Amino acid sequence: MDDYQLAEDLRLAIGELVRTVRTADTMPPGEAAVLGYLDRDGPLTTADVAQQRGVSHQSTAKAVKELLAQDLVHAEAHPSDGRKLLLHLTPAGRDRLAEERLRRAASLGAAISDALSSDERQTLEAALPLLSRLTTHLKAK
Repeated sequence: MDDYQLAEDLRLAIGELVRTVRTADTMPPGEAAVLGYLDRDGPLTTADVAQQRGVSHQSTAKAVKELLAQDLVHAEAHPSDGRKLLLHLTPAGRDRLAEERLRRAASLGAAISDALSSDERQTLEAALPLLSRLTTHLKAK
């Protein structure tokens, strides 16, 4: 298999895995994504989150509105641009995100236990540093 075909097969497999694991979520994907970005990157504007997600400002603003209503995020004036609002994860938002991540990990962990042999689990574990290195390389570009 050449590098292109390996890349395409890997992209398809990881994409399907991610989409399947996300079916364990109890909140809409856009809302979970906003919480995740705020957790990883700290306070961001709605425009920042939309840009990082590669989605429209409008769809992100809708998710943010729902999160604000649920007190999972709060907004404050941007320190250098009063026209913008910085979004912060609230303690309730951090707890909800932790629940979603735990649910995802439990779902994937159960699949690993059920579907993979001990040798296959070791192979999967050995591949993790390679996947991380690929991610780092792609981010650096």
